[in-house]
Amino acid sequence: MRSRPATKPRRRPARRRVTVVIPVLNESKTIGDVVAYALASPLVGEVLVVDDGSHDGTPELAESRGARVITSTMLGKGASMEDGLLAARHEIVLFLDGDLHGLEAGLVRKMTQPLLADRADFVKASFARAAGRVTVLTAKPLLRTYFPEVAHLHQPLSGIFAVRKSLLGKLRFENDYGVDVGLLLDAAALGARISEVDIGRLEHDSQPLEALGEMAGQVARTILERAAERGRLQPSFIRESLEKDRRIRAASLDRVANIAKRGDKLALIDMDGTILDGRFVTALAERTGRTDRLAKLLDSPTIPAEERTRRIGLVFKGVPKRIFEEVARGIPLHPGASELVVGLHRRGYVVGLLTDSYHVAATIVRRRIFADFAIANVMSFHDEVATGRVTHAPAMRRKGGCPRHATCKVNVIANLSDRLPMATRTVMAIGDNSNDVCLLRAAGKAFAFQPKTDEVAQAADHVLTKSLADALRHLPSA
Repeated sequence: MRSRPATKPRRRPARRRVTVVIPVLNESKTIGDVVAYALASPLVGEVLVVDDGSHDGTPELAESRGARVITSTMLGKGASMEDGLLAARHEIVLFLDGDLHGLEAGLVRKMTQPLLADRADFVKASFARAAGRVTVLTAKPLLRTYFPEVAHLHQPLSGIFAVRKSLLGKLRFENDYGVDVGLLLDAAALGARISEVDIGRLEHDSQPLEALGEMAGQVARTILERAAERGRLQPSFIRESLEKDRRIRAASLDRVANIAKRGDKLALIDMDGTILDGRFVTALAERTGRTDRLAKLLDSPTIPAEERTRRIGLVFKGVPKRIFEEVARGIPLHPGASELVVGLHRRGYVVGLLTDSYHVAATIVRRRIFADFAIANVMSFHDEVATGRVTHAPAMRRKGGCPRHATCKVNVIANLSDRLPMATRTVMAIGDNSNDVCLLRAAGKAFAFQPKTDEVAQAADHVLTKSLADALRHLPSA
Protein backbone atom coordinates (compact mmCIF):
# COMPACT_ATOMS: atom_id res chain seq x y z
CA MET A 1 0.00 0.00 0.00
CA ARG A 2 1.40 3.36 -1.00
CA SER A 3 1.79 5.85 1.80
CA ARG A 4 -0.02 9.12 1.42
CA PRO A 5 2.12 12.21 1.10
CA ALA A 6 2.24 14.27 4.23
CA THR A 7 -0.13 17.20 4.12
CA LYS A 8 0.76 20.64 5.34
CA PRO A 9 -1.30 21.80 8.31
CA ARG A 10 -3.94 24.28 7.26
CA ARG A 11 -3.46 27.81 8.38
CA ARG A 12 -6.15 28.97 10.71
CA PRO A 13 -7.95 31.96 9.23
CA ALA A 14 -7.09 35.24 10.85
CA ARG A 15 -9.58 36.24 13.50
CA ARG A 16 -11.41 39.42 12.58
CA ARG A 17 -10.67 41.64 15.56
CA VAL A 18 -10.31 45.13 14.05
CA THR A 19 -12.78 47.95 13.47
CA VAL A 20 -11.71 50.41 10.78
CA VAL A 21 -13.15 53.90 11.34
CA ILE A 22 -13.18 56.39 8.46
CA PRO A 23 -14.43 59.95 9.14
CA VAL A 24 -15.63 61.48 5.85
CA LEU A 25 -16.95 64.65 4.28
CA ASN A 26 -17.54 64.58 0.52
CA GLU A 27 -15.00 61.86 -0.32
CA SER A 28 -16.95 60.18 -3.15
CA LYS A 29 -13.90 59.96 -5.43
CA THR A 30 -11.97 57.70 -3.07
CA ILE A 31 -14.20 56.31 -0.32
CA GLY A 32 -15.33 53.22 -2.24
CA ASP A 33 -11.76 52.06 -2.84
CA VAL A 34 -10.73 52.78 0.77
CA VAL A 35 -13.64 50.74 2.14
CA ALA A 36 -12.97 47.85 -0.22
CA TYR A 37 -9.29 47.93 0.67
CA ALA A 38 -10.00 47.74 4.40
CA LEU A 39 -12.56 44.93 4.09
CA ALA A 40 -10.11 42.84 2.06
CA SER A 41 -7.99 42.34 5.18
CA PRO A 42 -8.79 39.13 7.10
CA LEU A 43 -8.22 41.06 10.33
CA VAL A 44 -11.03 43.55 9.74
CA GLY A 45 -14.39 42.69 11.28
CA GLU A 46 -16.13 45.89 10.20
CA VAL A 47 -15.58 49.17 8.41
CA LEU A 48 -17.38 52.06 10.04
CA VAL A 49 -17.79 55.23 7.96
CA VAL A 50 -18.78 58.29 10.01
CA ASP A 51 -20.31 60.92 7.76
CA ASP A 52 -20.17 64.64 8.47
CA GLY A 53 -23.12 65.56 6.24
CA SER A 54 -21.71 64.75 2.80
CA HIS A 55 -23.78 65.84 -0.20
CA ASP A 56 -21.86 64.09 -2.99
CA GLY A 57 -23.07 60.54 -2.41
CA THR A 58 -20.22 59.47 -0.13
CA PRO A 59 -22.42 57.60 2.42
CA GLU A 60 -24.25 55.67 -0.30
CA LEU A 61 -21.01 54.68 -2.03
CA ALA A 62 -19.47 53.54 1.25
CA GLU A 63 -22.52 51.45 2.13
CA SER A 64 -22.61 49.87 -1.32
CA ARG A 65 -19.02 48.66 -0.84
CA GLY A 66 -19.83 47.01 2.50
CA ALA A 67 -19.29 49.70 5.14
CA ARG A 68 -21.57 50.39 8.08
CA VAL A 69 -22.42 54.08 7.83
CA ILE A 70 -23.47 56.35 10.68
CA THR A 71 -24.03 60.09 10.75
CA SER A 72 -21.79 62.13 13.02
CA THR A 73 -23.45 63.82 15.98
CA MET A 74 -21.66 67.08 15.15
CA LEU A 75 -19.66 68.57 12.30
CA GLY A 76 -15.91 68.13 12.77
CA LYS A 77 -13.36 65.34 12.48
CA GLY A 78 -12.90 64.98 16.23
CA ALA A 79 -16.61 64.42 16.85
CA SER A 80 -16.73 61.90 14.00
CA MET A 81 -13.78 60.00 15.42
CA GLU A 82 -15.34 59.89 18.88
CA ASP A 83 -18.63 58.68 17.40
CA GLY A 84 -16.67 55.96 15.62
CA LEU A 85 -15.06 54.93 18.89
CA LEU A 86 -18.41 54.62 20.64
CA ALA A 87 -19.89 52.56 17.80
CA ALA A 88 -16.88 50.26 17.26
CA ARG A 89 -17.51 46.57 18.00
CA HIS A 90 -13.87 45.52 18.41
CA GLU A 91 -11.10 46.37 20.88
CA ILE A 92 -8.59 47.29 18.15
CA VAL A 93 -9.60 50.42 16.25
CA LEU A 94 -7.78 51.59 13.12
CA PHE A 95 -8.47 55.10 11.83
CA LEU A 96 -8.06 55.79 8.11
CA ASP A 97 -8.68 58.95 6.10
CA GLY A 98 -11.33 58.86 3.39
CA ASP A 99 -9.21 60.61 0.73
CA LEU A 100 -6.39 58.06 0.58
CA HIS A 101 -5.18 56.49 -2.63
CA GLY A 102 -2.20 54.36 -3.57
CA LEU A 103 -2.53 52.19 -0.45
CA GLU A 104 0.08 49.43 -0.35
CA ALA A 105 -0.75 45.85 0.57
CA GLY A 106 -0.49 44.88 4.22
CA LEU A 107 -1.26 48.26 5.80
CA VAL A 108 -3.91 46.88 8.17
CA ARG A 109 -1.64 44.07 9.31
CA LYS A 110 1.36 46.38 9.79
CA MET A 111 -0.64 48.90 11.79
CA THR A 112 -2.41 46.45 14.07
CA GLN A 113 0.24 43.76 14.61
CA PRO A 114 2.01 45.64 17.46
CA LEU A 115 -1.34 45.86 19.26
CA LEU A 116 -2.37 42.27 18.60
CA ALA A 117 1.05 41.08 19.80
CA ASP A 118 0.77 43.31 22.90
CA ARG A 119 3.90 45.30 22.02
CA ALA A 120 2.14 48.65 21.85
CA ASP A 121 -1.05 50.48 22.82
CA PHE A 122 -0.98 53.28 20.25
CA VAL A 123 0.51 52.92 16.75
CA LYS A 124 1.13 55.86 14.39
CA ALA A 125 1.68 55.44 10.66
CA SER A 126 4.82 56.72 8.98
CA PHE A 127 4.90 56.92 5.20
CA ALA A 128 7.33 57.75 2.43
CA ARG A 129 5.78 61.02 1.37
CA ALA A 130 7.68 63.95 2.88
CA ALA A 131 6.09 65.39 5.99
CA GLY A 132 3.69 68.26 5.27
CA ARG A 133 4.38 71.91 5.89
CA VAL A 134 2.29 72.05 9.07
CA THR A 135 4.21 69.08 10.48
CA VAL A 136 7.63 70.51 9.64
CA LEU A 137 7.00 74.18 10.43
CA THR A 138 4.58 73.95 13.37
CA ALA A 139 4.16 70.55 14.98
CA LYS A 140 7.73 69.27 15.10
CA PRO A 141 9.34 72.45 16.53
CA LEU A 142 6.68 72.66 19.25
CA LEU A 143 6.92 68.96 20.07
CA ARG A 144 10.72 69.14 20.31
CA THR A 145 10.32 71.99 22.79
CA TYR A 146 7.42 70.83 24.94
CA PHE A 147 7.05 67.07 24.31
CA PRO A 148 10.48 65.65 23.44
CA GLU A 149 9.28 62.16 24.38
CA VAL A 150 7.26 62.00 21.11
CA ALA A 151 9.37 64.34 18.98
CA HIS A 152 11.06 61.38 17.27
CA LEU A 153 7.86 60.45 15.42
CA HIS A 154 8.10 61.22 11.71
CA GLN A 155 4.38 61.86 11.17
CA PRO A 156 2.87 63.07 14.48
CA LEU A 157 -0.15 64.56 12.69
CA SER A 158 -0.99 61.46 10.70
CA GLY A 159 -4.67 60.58 10.77
CA ILE A 160 -3.77 56.94 10.26
CA PHE A 161 -3.29 55.26 13.62
CA ALA A 162 -4.36 52.14 15.49
CA VAL A 163 -5.24 52.13 19.16
CA ARG A 164 -6.93 50.05 21.82
CA LYS A 165 -10.54 51.09 22.34
CA SER A 166 -10.06 50.87 26.11
CA LEU A 167 -7.26 53.46 25.90
CA LEU A 168 -9.04 55.67 23.39
CA GLY A 169 -11.99 56.04 25.73
CA LYS A 170 -9.73 57.81 28.25
CA LEU A 171 -8.48 60.43 25.77
CA ARG A 172 -9.85 63.86 24.90
CA PHE A 173 -11.05 64.48 21.35
CA GLU A 174 -10.44 67.97 19.99
CA ASN A 175 -13.01 68.85 17.33
CA ASP A 176 -10.62 70.37 14.81
CA TYR A 177 -7.24 69.68 13.18
CA GLY A 178 -5.67 69.35 16.63
CA VAL A 179 -7.42 66.05 17.29
CA ASP A 180 -4.68 63.70 16.07
CA VAL A 181 -1.81 65.29 17.96
CA GLY A 182 -4.03 65.81 21.02
CA LEU A 183 -4.82 62.09 21.21
CA LEU A 184 -1.12 61.29 20.80
CA LEU A 185 -0.10 63.59 23.66
CA ASP A 186 -2.87 62.35 25.94
CA ALA A 187 -1.85 58.74 25.29
CA ALA A 188 1.77 59.57 26.11
CA ALA A 189 0.67 61.28 29.34
CA LEU A 190 -1.08 58.08 30.41
CA GLY A 191 2.08 56.07 29.86
CA ALA A 192 0.83 54.26 26.75
CA ARG A 193 3.35 52.34 24.68
CA ILE A 194 3.60 54.36 21.47
CA SER A 195 5.21 53.09 18.30
CA GLU A 196 5.45 54.15 14.67
CA VAL A 197 5.12 51.81 11.69
CA ASP A 198 6.32 52.43 8.15
CA ILE A 199 3.43 51.71 5.77
CA GLY A 200 5.24 52.58 2.54
CA ARG A 201 4.26 55.33 0.16
CA LEU A 202 0.98 57.16 0.65
CA GLU A 203 -0.89 59.89 -1.19
CA HIS A 204 -3.33 62.42 0.24
CA ASP A 205 -5.21 65.12 -1.60
CA SER A 206 -3.31 68.38 -1.14
CA GLN A 207 -4.73 71.27 0.87
CA PRO A 208 -4.76 74.96 -0.17
CA LEU A 209 -2.48 77.32 1.74
CA GLU A 210 -5.38 79.01 3.55
CA ALA A 211 -6.54 75.66 4.93
CA LEU A 212 -2.98 74.82 5.99
CA GLY A 213 -2.80 78.09 7.93
CA GLU A 214 -5.98 77.20 9.80
CA MET A 215 -4.64 73.72 10.48
CA ALA A 216 -1.34 75.08 11.80
CA GLY A 217 -3.14 77.37 14.24
CA GLN A 218 -5.29 74.56 15.60
CA VAL A 219 -2.35 72.18 15.94
CA ALA A 220 -0.29 74.83 17.74
CA ARG A 221 -3.16 75.62 20.12
CA THR A 222 -3.61 71.95 21.00
CA ILE A 223 0.09 71.39 21.72
CA LEU A 224 0.40 74.55 23.80
CA GLU A 225 -2.76 73.78 25.77
CA ARG A 226 -1.47 70.31 26.61
CA ALA A 227 1.90 71.81 27.56
CA ALA A 228 0.21 74.30 29.91
CA GLU A 229 -1.86 71.54 31.52
CA ARG A 230 1.30 69.56 32.23
CA GLY A 231 3.25 72.54 33.60
CA ARG A 232 5.68 72.63 30.69
CA LEU A 233 5.59 76.32 29.80
CA GLN A 234 8.16 77.30 32.44
CA PRO A 235 11.47 78.62 31.06
CA SER A 236 13.42 75.91 32.92
CA PHE A 237 11.50 73.11 31.18
CA ILE A 238 11.89 74.78 27.78
CA ARG A 239 15.65 75.18 28.27
CA GLU A 240 16.03 71.54 29.24
CA SER A 241 13.95 70.38 26.27
CA LEU A 242 16.00 72.48 23.88
CA GLU A 243 19.19 71.04 25.38
CA LYS A 244 17.93 67.48 24.86
CA ASP A 245 16.98 68.34 21.30
CA ARG A 246 20.42 69.85 20.70
CA ARG A 247 22.12 66.65 21.87
CA ILE A 248 19.90 64.47 19.70
CA ARG A 249 20.43 66.58 16.61
CA ALA A 250 24.17 66.83 17.21
CA ALA A 251 24.46 63.05 17.36
CA SER A 252 22.16 62.32 14.40
CA LEU A 253 23.99 60.65 11.53
CA ASP A 254 20.79 60.62 9.47
CA ARG A 255 20.64 64.41 9.72
CA VAL A 256 24.20 64.67 8.42
CA ALA A 257 23.39 62.24 5.59
CA ASN A 258 20.40 64.36 4.55
CA ILE A 259 22.66 67.41 4.35
CA ALA A 260 25.32 65.50 2.42
CA LYS A 261 22.73 64.57 -0.23
CA ARG A 262 22.77 68.16 -1.45
CA GLY A 263 26.00 67.67 -3.38
CA ASP A 264 27.72 64.96 -5.39
CA LYS A 265 31.08 65.28 -3.58
CA LEU A 266 32.07 65.45 0.07
CA ALA A 267 34.86 67.36 1.81
CA LEU A 268 35.78 66.44 5.41
CA ILE A 269 38.03 68.92 7.20
CA ASP A 270 39.64 68.66 10.62
CA MET A 271 38.95 71.57 13.00
CA ASP A 272 41.71 71.81 15.65
CA GLY A 273 45.04 72.82 14.13
CA THR A 274 43.65 72.78 10.59
CA ILE A 275 40.80 75.27 10.45
CA LEU A 276 41.67 76.77 13.83
CA ASP A 277 45.07 78.24 14.57
CA GLY A 278 45.11 76.43 17.89
CA ARG A 279 43.17 73.84 19.83
CA PHE A 280 39.74 74.53 21.27
CA VAL A 281 40.15 72.69 24.60
CA THR A 282 43.50 74.42 25.18
CA ALA A 283 41.95 77.84 24.60
CA LEU A 284 38.98 76.94 26.81
CA ALA A 285 41.30 75.82 29.60
CA GLU A 286 43.24 79.08 29.36
CA ARG A 287 40.02 81.10 29.51
CA THR A 288 38.72 79.22 32.57
CA GLY A 289 41.96 78.73 34.52
CA ARG A 290 42.11 74.98 33.98
CA THR A 291 45.36 74.74 32.01
CA ASP A 292 47.25 72.67 34.59
CA ARG A 293 44.42 70.15 34.95
CA LEU A 294 44.14 69.77 31.19
CA ALA A 295 47.87 69.42 30.63
CA LYS A 296 47.99 66.27 32.75
CA LEU A 297 45.52 64.60 30.35
CA LEU A 298 46.10 66.10 26.94
CA ASP A 299 47.77 63.66 24.53
CA SER A 300 48.89 61.43 27.42
CA PRO A 301 50.00 58.09 25.88
CA THR A 302 49.32 56.17 29.10
CA ILE A 303 45.57 56.92 29.13
CA PRO A 304 43.31 55.14 26.60
CA ALA A 305 41.76 57.62 24.15
CA GLU A 306 38.16 57.16 25.27
CA GLU A 307 39.05 57.44 28.96
CA ARG A 308 41.04 60.58 28.17
CA THR A 309 38.02 62.10 26.44
CA ARG A 310 35.89 61.34 29.49
CA ARG A 311 38.37 62.88 31.92
CA ILE A 312 38.90 65.99 29.80
CA GLY A 313 35.15 66.48 29.75
CA LEU A 314 35.11 66.50 33.56
CA VAL A 315 37.80 69.19 33.56
CA PHE A 316 35.22 71.58 32.10
CA LYS A 317 32.36 70.66 34.42
CA GLY A 318 30.69 73.83 35.64
CA VAL A 319 31.75 76.05 32.71
CA PRO A 320 28.82 78.08 31.31
CA LYS A 321 27.79 77.27 27.76
CA ARG A 322 28.29 80.88 26.71
CA ILE A 323 32.01 80.56 27.54
CA PHE A 324 32.31 77.57 25.18
CA GLU A 325 30.68 79.66 22.46
CA GLU A 326 32.74 82.78 23.13
CA VAL A 327 36.01 80.81 22.98
CA ALA A 328 34.94 79.15 19.71
CA ARG A 329 34.22 82.57 18.21
CA GLY A 330 37.52 84.00 19.35
CA ILE A 331 40.13 81.44 18.21
CA PRO A 332 41.87 82.72 15.03
CA LEU A 333 41.27 80.85 11.79
CA HIS A 334 44.14 79.68 9.65
CA PRO A 335 44.61 81.65 6.40
CA GLY A 336 42.24 80.68 3.60
CA ALA A 337 39.74 78.75 5.75
CA SER A 338 36.53 80.41 4.57
CA GLU A 339 37.91 80.87 1.03
CA LEU A 340 38.52 77.12 0.89
CA VAL A 341 34.94 76.28 1.87
CA VAL A 342 33.42 78.75 -0.58
CA GLY A 343 35.62 77.36 -3.35
CA LEU A 344 34.62 73.80 -2.48
CA HIS A 345 30.95 74.74 -2.62
CA ARG A 346 31.47 76.16 -6.12
CA ARG A 347 32.98 72.81 -7.15
CA GLY A 348 29.95 70.87 -5.94
CA TYR A 349 31.25 69.74 -2.54
CA VAL A 350 29.24 69.48 0.66
CA VAL A 351 31.64 70.46 3.43
CA GLY A 352 31.77 68.89 6.88
CA LEU A 353 33.88 69.83 9.87
CA LEU A 354 35.28 66.96 11.98
CA THR A 355 36.75 67.21 15.46
CA ASP A 356 37.42 65.22 18.61
CA SER A 357 36.35 68.33 20.51
CA TYR A 358 32.79 69.45 21.34
CA HIS A 359 29.84 69.98 19.04
CA VAL A 360 28.86 73.21 20.77
CA ALA A 361 32.19 74.69 19.61
CA ALA A 362 32.26 72.98 16.22
CA THR A 363 28.86 74.48 15.40
CA ILE A 364 30.25 77.99 15.94
CA VAL A 365 33.35 77.29 13.86
CA ARG A 366 31.28 75.67 11.11
CA ARG A 367 29.25 78.85 10.81
CA ARG A 368 32.38 80.99 10.79
CA ILE A 369 33.72 79.22 7.70
CA PHE A 370 30.31 78.56 6.02
CA ALA A 371 30.58 74.75 6.22
CA ASP A 372 27.45 72.60 5.91
CA PHE A 373 27.66 70.37 8.99
CA ALA A 374 29.85 69.45 11.94
CA ILE A 375 30.57 66.08 13.53
CA ALA A 376 31.97 66.17 17.06
CA ASN A 377 31.65 64.75 20.55
CA VAL A 378 28.69 66.12 22.50
CA MET A 379 29.11 67.87 25.84
CA SER A 380 25.85 67.94 27.81
CA PHE A 381 24.64 71.05 29.63
CA HIS A 382 22.14 71.59 32.44
CA ASP A 383 20.75 75.08 33.02
CA GLU A 384 23.29 76.31 30.43
CA VAL A 385 26.23 74.91 32.45
CA ALA A 386 28.47 72.01 31.36
CA THR A 387 27.84 68.77 33.24
CA GLY A 388 31.19 67.29 32.21
CA ARG A 389 29.45 64.31 30.56
CA VAL A 390 30.62 63.71 27.01
CA THR A 391 29.03 61.43 24.38
CA HIS A 392 31.24 60.22 21.54
CA ALA A 393 30.08 61.20 18.06
CA PRO A 394 28.17 58.17 16.69
CA ALA A 395 29.38 59.01 13.17
CA MET A 396 32.97 58.32 14.27
CA ARG A 397 32.13 54.89 15.68
CA ARG A 398 31.42 51.75 13.68
CA LYS A 399 31.37 48.05 14.39
CA GLY A 400 34.08 46.52 12.24
CA GLY A 401 35.28 50.00 11.29
CA CYS A 402 38.75 51.44 11.79
CA PRO A 403 41.04 48.60 12.94
CA ARG A 404 43.27 50.99 14.91
CA HIS A 405 40.79 53.15 16.83
CA ALA A 406 37.37 52.59 18.41
CA THR A 407 36.53 56.21 17.63
CA CYS A 408 37.99 57.47 14.36
CA LYS A 409 37.22 60.10 11.73
CA VAL A 410 37.57 57.56 8.93
CA ASN A 411 34.41 55.83 10.15
CA VAL A 412 32.45 58.88 9.01
CA ILE A 413 33.08 57.90 5.38
CA ALA A 414 31.84 54.34 5.88
CA ASN A 415 28.80 55.41 7.91
CA LEU A 416 27.74 57.96 5.31
CA SER A 417 28.34 55.46 2.50
CA ASP A 418 25.70 53.23 4.11
CA ARG A 419 23.16 56.01 3.59
CA LEU A 420 24.35 57.67 0.36
CA PRO A 421 25.35 56.48 -3.12
CA MET A 422 28.85 57.80 -2.46
CA ALA A 423 32.18 56.52 -3.75
CA THR A 424 35.33 57.02 -1.67
CA ARG A 425 37.00 58.70 -4.64
CA THR A 426 34.53 61.60 -4.34
CA VAL A 427 35.68 62.35 -0.77
CA MET A 428 38.29 65.02 -0.13
CA ALA A 429 39.92 65.35 3.32
CA ILE A 430 42.24 67.80 5.06
CA GLY A 431 44.00 67.24 8.37
CA ASP A 432 47.13 68.13 10.31
CA ASN A 433 47.77 65.59 13.08
CA SER A 434 48.11 61.88 13.79
CA ASN A 435 44.38 61.49 14.58
CA ASP A 436 43.68 62.47 10.95
CA VAL A 437 45.93 59.86 9.32
CA CYS A 438 43.27 57.15 8.87
CA LEU A 439 40.91 59.66 7.28
CA LEU A 440 43.58 60.98 4.92
CA ARG A 441 44.55 57.50 3.78
CA ALA A 442 40.95 56.59 2.97
CA ALA A 443 39.98 59.76 1.10
CA GLY A 444 40.06 59.99 -2.66
CA LYS A 445 41.97 63.29 -2.42
CA ALA A 446 43.92 64.08 0.76
CA PHE A 447 45.73 67.20 1.96
CA ALA A 448 47.99 67.66 4.97
CA PHE A 449 47.96 71.23 6.25
CA GLN A 450 51.13 72.19 8.13
CA PRO A 451 51.49 68.50 9.16
CA LYS A 452 52.66 67.87 12.71
CA THR A 453 54.36 64.55 11.87
CA ASP A 454 55.94 62.85 8.87
CA GLU A 455 53.22 60.19 9.03
CA VAL A 456 50.57 62.85 8.37
CA ALA A 457 52.50 64.23 5.40
CA GLN A 458 52.98 60.77 3.93
CA ALA A 459 49.28 59.95 4.24
CA ALA A 460 48.33 62.91 2.02
CA ASP A 461 48.47 63.52 -1.72
CA HIS A 462 49.53 67.14 -1.20
CA VAL A 463 51.07 69.14 1.64
CA LEU A 464 49.84 72.71 2.23
CA THR A 465 52.11 75.07 4.16
CA LYS A 466 50.64 78.57 3.82
CA SER A 467 46.94 78.81 2.99
CA LEU A 468 44.14 76.28 3.15
CA ALA A 469 42.75 77.79 -0.04
CA ASP A 470 45.81 76.44 -1.89
CA ALA A 471 44.03 73.07 -1.93
CA LEU A 472 41.69 74.45 -4.58
CA ARG A 473 44.54 74.56 -7.10
CA HIS A 474 44.70 70.76 -6.97
CA LEU A 475 40.98 70.28 -7.64
CA PRO A 476 39.02 70.63 -10.91
CA SER A 477 37.62 74.13 -11.50
CA ALA A 478 33.99 74.90 -10.84
